[in-house]
Amino acid sequence: MPKTRLDLSAIEASLRAVQRDFARINASLDTPRDPLRDVVVDNLLAGYEYVGSLLAADIDPLARGNSKHLLQLNLLVLCGTSDLAYEDCAPHIRETERRFYADSNPGGVRALMNYLADHKEDRVCRRAAGVFIQMLSAPQLFIEGNHRTGALVMSYLLCREGRPPFVLSVDNAKAFFDPASLVKGCRKRSFTALLEIPKLRKRFAAFIEKETDQRSTERRSSDRRVSDRRATERKPATG
Repeated sequence: MPKTRLDLSAIEASLRAVQRDFARINASLDTPRDPLRDVVVDNLLAGYEYVGSLLAADIDPLARGNSKHLLQLNLLVLCGTSDLAYEDCAPHIRETERRFYADSNPGGVRALMNYLADHKEDRVCRRAAGVFIQMLSAPQLFIEGNHRTGALVMSYLLCREGRPPFVLSVDNAKAFFDPASLVKGCRKRSFTALLEIPKLRKRFAAFIEKETDQRSTERRSSDRRVSDRRATERKPATG
């Protein structure tokens, strides 16, 4: 199946719409979020661009030996692309890498790879949901930015299988943030996680499938309209 190419302009339009309406969205959430500032959107767009480059180069950030790309995605959503920002983030980067690679950390990259190995036969929406939950449940994969980095990793998995990326929108924001807050409150290996995470994974997988099916339909409709318009423009004038 051909991989999906990212439409960065459409992704930005969706994120900017969320940003404009964020006060209303935030008021509806079970757990309010921090404001969606310009720098947050800009950095997230840099992350989507990096996902696009990974897809184009056929690099799997979830393959063994490629975990540096997961760190890079997290770095982009937190610090962006500015060299000065990278200098400011240097202590945070070192601590993130230490936590990320610690074998004793049940939320580290080794645990993520083990999860993927155990669920490699899952359908892509369920696998994407499971990876997101593995990253977001406590202890989290990264010190900060797990929601945003998780959305990028889900997008990579979905696009690799020919589905659209996951992109936050005005219509899906509450359905994304509310269950994500529940996931964040689950501690890996706890009795609560044993009971709740399978239900949350099923719920989140259904949400991802619905969202990406809808985006696929919208994209096909848009492509048809463009094709019809071009065909009309190519017709010779009569009379």
